[in-house]
Amino acid sequence: MAYIREKSEELTGYQAGGRFRASVDLGCDFVMVYGIDDTMPERIREYRERGYVIHLMTGIAWGEYQDYLDGKWDGRKHWDEGQVQRDGAGVNHNPTVPYMVPTVSFSEYLTERMKIAVDAGVEAIHVEEPEFWDKSGYSEAFKREYEIHYREPWRPQHEDLDVRYKSARLKAYLYCRTIDRVSAALKEYAKVKHGKDLRFYVPTHSLLNYTQWKIMSPEAALIGIPSVDGYIAQIWTGTSREANVYEGVYKERTFETAYLEYGVMQELVKGTGRRMWFLNDPIEDLPSYTWENYRYNYVKTATASLLHPYIWHYEICPWPHRVFEGSYPRVQPRIAEKIETSFATEESKPIPQSYATLLSSMFQLFGDMEQTDISFEGDVSGVGLFMSDSGLFQRTFPDGIVTGESIEERFRKALHKNSGNAVDEEQAAALMREIEADDSMMKDFIQSPAFPQFFGMALPLVKYGLPVKPVQLDNVRRFAGYLDDCRFLILSYEYIKPEAPDVNASLVSWVRAGGTLMYIGDGSDPFHEISSWWRQSGYENPTRHLFEMAGLEQNLADGQYPVGKGRIIVWNMLPARLCLSKELTREYRKLVKEGLKECGADWQYRNDLTLHRGPYIISAVMDESVNDAPKRFEGLFADMLENDYRIIDNKKIGPDENAILFDFSKIEQDEFRIVGTSARVEKAEDAPGGIVFRLMTADNIKAFMRVRLPRPVSRVSAQDEDGNEVAVSMEWDERTRTLLVSYDSHAKAVEVTAVYGG
Repeated sequence: MAYIREKSEELTGYQAGGRFRASVDLGCDFVMVYGIDDTMPERIREYRERGYVIHLMTGIAWGEYQDYLDGKWDGRKHWDEGQVQRDGAGVNHNPTVPYMVPTVSFSEYLTERMKIAVDAGVEAIHVEEPEFWDKSGYSEAFKREYEIHYREPWRPQHEDLDVRYKSARLKAYLYCRTIDRVSAALKEYAKVKHGKDLRFYVPTHSLLNYTQWKIMSPEAALIGIPSVDGYIAQIWTGTSREANVYEGVYKERTFETAYLEYGVMQELVKGTGRRMWFLNDPIEDLPSYTWENYRYNYVKTATASLLHPYIWHYEICPWPHRVFEGSYPRVQPRIAEKIETSFATEESKPIPQSYATLLSSMFQLFGDMEQTDISFEGDVSGVGLFMSDSGLFQRTFPDGIVTGESIEERFRKALHKNSGNAVDEEQAAALMREIEADDSMMKDFIQSPAFPQFFGMALPLVKYGLPVKPVQLDNVRRFAGYLDDCRFLILSYEYIKPEAPDVNASLVSWVRAGGTLMYIGDGSDPFHEISSWWRQSGYENPTRHLFEMAGLEQNLADGQYPVGKGRIIVWNMLPARLCLSKELTREYRKLVKEGLKECGADWQYRNDLTLHRGPYIISAVMDESVNDAPKRFEGLFADMLENDYRIIDNKKIGPDENAILFDFSKIEQDEFRIVGTSARVEKAEDAPGGIVFRLMTADNIKAFMRVRLPRPVSRVSAQDEDGNEVAVSMEWDERTRTLLVSYDSHAKAVEVTAVYGG
């Protein structure tokens, strides 16, 4: 039955560093107790007693690991294993917590520390955020690892392209090695000592975000570790609001970025049988936004996550203590200040009641997303845009390629966080004109967090209603048939590189079987010059090898070329330039539209992405699109973004707005069904003359439940788990045959009895 499930299904969960309190009894399935300090066993006990399945989460790149750093663990100090940047400064999470170079010794330390959690009976372990910063790579530990791995003297990564690429690649490998060692060792320990099958997961930012932020991390490479059971896609307002450029305008595009982030992360589990949880965060790490801003962006990311129907597990809320007990906006703390210092302002206030109820409703909604009846409106399926782990390795050019003042700081100055107008449009527009006219600035633009090489190709399609998905280039050589559900793929080697020639062989094989590959690039990327398989084979860049494999000339003019049953479309254009020009954006969309028509797909431009997912309609209308026309829905619906699941017969959403609707036409006339609830429904049982629900909600929530029943209800009553009467209100809607009940929650189970009548 919808919404009623066993916690053992582990569909929804959250991570928490604090002790259990009634304010965070959010009615999910599992809790990831965070951190491996001395309080960890007690925290595990508290959450287990509340009925949650218990996991452990801890950082694998940083944490309170002072006993290791100070030499108390093995008698040797390990401060030389902190990441260090070019000027000798440490790369730190906070003043006493460095980001680590993950040595073999560090992996052994983590393994020993996490055995305590295994002994405490956790079902799974999550090691989050394997992060090695691109700007780091100068510590003594990294120098040792470089010389061991490459069997050559270490050189500074800022010296040339080869060293830059090799250093970045090594950084991702080191975390892959650590995860492999730690996960295998802990699984063996759990099996030998406790006869238990321990599960092991990696919560990680999306490949898109790490590429933007220049953080080296294994992404698709994690697929090669057999002891990894799955992932959490750490996508939220803080990642998705990273500004990008579309048609010459630099600004935050939270929905579109989140949609692409979630899209690339689902590729980590495609065809593997592993599990993926999509994360949503009701606030974010930066505490200086208003509650209105947090809510606006939360709805954007939540909608984006629901538009990917093949994932139905969710982390509903990282750090719920800070959401339900914190006050915002607050002053952003300086890193040197003490953590316990108060940064509240006169405007700081606790979470509004309506937002708390909305969140509680979404937390339960996420548990009902395993739906089989799915379709996009105007669906043009099977369109993909390639991403690759190799894109991480070429995010910064070595010295001498970019000259003059860095533009990244100018981007930051143009972006006004926390203001009504997020971007200084005049500053940003002037910067765009300079970039277009100057080759050095263009390369600096390419290496900026705006990541124009990818967004230049992605945003023009998403903005016009094409549900394009990022596709993992690395997977074409891992899984036979990985591209079978794709009909039109877009590729550029200007920001990613094929790791081996068989990648190109697989792409050509797919084209010969009937696929259409659109290649965009002008061959100008300096990283084409690195020591590589294509250079060793006599090719100037990997694109020339690709074309030759397809039986074509190495240098191709713009145009369409038949290859077997398929075709390759060539456009000799730097993808980053598409960000800057409306004219180029229109030309690009036209090429894609014509290419899709050749595939038998009719892409009609639209300003929305709308998915029908079982009885739910998830829709986002975008600005900067083909037009500003509102999206209209006619029928009989419950509005899932209203606290009372308001019954409506039409809904209109305009540009930059979202909707989540329950469509009553998708359920049977006499079907019993919970439509929406902000309380966890633990049971629903027939009673003499009526029905009884057992509901559980966190403290201080205005709880609502709307349920479809076979007969009208004349009255309701409620009492809590201690037998005390609870004031409850009811409304009956005859059109939908639904009962709406509401009451004020005080973190106790409540039994609501509805009596039929009328």
